[in-house]
Parts: sequence; C-alpha cells; structure tokens
Amino acid sequence: DAPAVGLPDTHSAHTRHSEEDIPRLTKEMAAEVSGALAQSDPNRVLSAAFKLRITQRDLGTLQEGSWLNDEVMNFYLSLIMERSSGEAGRLKVYSFSTFFFPKLRGGGGGQAGGHAAVKRWTKAVDLFTFDLILVPLHLGVHWALAVIDFRSKTVKSYDSMGRRHDDISSLLLLYLIEEHKAKKGRELDCTKWTVGSLKASEIPQQKNGSDCGVFACKYADYIARGQPLTFKQCHMPLFRKLMIWEILHQKLL
Repeated sequence: DAPAVGLPDTHSAHTRHSEEDIPRLTKEMAAEVSGALAQSDPNRVLSAAFKLRITQRDLGTLQEGSWLNDEVMNFYLSLIMERSSGEAGRLKVYSFSTFFFPKLRGGGGGQAGGHAAVKRWTKAVDLFTFDLILVPLHLGVHWALAVIDFRSKTVKSYDSMGRRHDDISSLLLLYLIEEHKAKKGRELDCTKWTVGSLKASEIPQQKNGSDCGVFACKYADYIARGQPLTFKQCHMPLFRKLMIWEILHQKLL
C-alpha cells in the first residue's frame, strides 16, 4: 500500500471545514441558474468554449439526483485548466478529457489500448511542463479521478466511494514512461515514483449514488488550487448550483 504523499494537508484536513472556502450563491445567481434549467428547448446551447457546447440538457445533469455527463465534466475540467494558465504563481495543470482513459485502457470493441492508442492526444502538448495532470475516470456508471503529480512523483486515484484503483494508477505511470520515451527520447526514471489510491478515510466521500461526478470535479478543483479537500456530502447541492453558474459564465468562482 503506497503511502499518500505529496499533498499531506489535502487528505488530513478534510474534516476541518471552513465555510469561508466555499463561494456564496446569491439570490441573483440562484435565479440565473433556475432560469437556465427552465429553458424549454433541451438542445439550446447555453455555453460554448474550449470547442465544447453545453446545452440545456447537459446542464440538467447538474440537477440534484442526476449523474454528470461527459460534456459537463469536460467543460468544468477545461475551466480548471484555463484558471491555472491565467495567473502567475498557480500550479500548472493539464486535464485529459473523459474519453482519454477508456481509450488508454482499451478492451472496448477489440481496441488494443496502451500508449499507441492515445499517442496523438498529446501531439501539441508536453505533459512534462506541468505540475499536475488530471485524468477523469469514467468507470461504467461511476466517476473517479486520477492525479499525476510531478512535484511529489505520485500517481493517485481519488474515489468518492472509497474504491481502490491501484491498477489504474500503475497503468497511468506506464503511459507516462512511454510518453517520456516518445517526447524526450529517453527513459523516465520511475524508481522514485509511487502509485496508489487514497483511502476513504483520507478524502471526502459521497453518501448517495449520484454525486460521484461532482466529487470528482471538486477533487480536481481543490487539488489544482493546492487546497485541502475540506468539502463534504452536505455541500453537493450548493456545488451543483455553483457549477451551473460557473459553466454559464465560463469562469470559476
């Protein structure tokens, strides 16, 4: 069991919550969110950026009790990436799309998977210039997150249902080794790297069957800011509304 290193405060402090960490939803913001959800045309595009289009139907997956879809996940992770590139002093963050990991893993429809299957995904990107790489994990009817941290040389999975994904972390390190070979022409020294999964006691956990996507997005948000994971299940209804507002305005609060 690899030790959880690299983000010590993130894991140990999640029970010490400060309400100041979470933005407020004003009456005006709440009205705007309600108005967007009340749109009669489910195909109406309400936000477009990052070569992604968010329709009323997509935003509807952020209503309580619904599972987030790929479009919402990818848009939100793109907002996190954009924030990290816009301010000096922030951690440099890159996020893959939700379609990356299934392609890397392979298996569906006889796909081989592996580095060759996703080589073109980083044609214009040098992963090794970033501090953190976020990898959303679409696992059947469940969302989780993996984080490659170049500062602590760790690959860790974060799962709001407490499941371990050491195999996925190992696969991502193998991918990184191949990517380093392809981009840098030499082997990555992986002897100093550790892989593993955060335990349920170390990170916030969901208490229902529908909030996994919100948890995955907020893990990504907080980790990208270098913040301890201080949120809980009780914050999910608010987070869902705030995320709708953020997607509509294309900026994180």
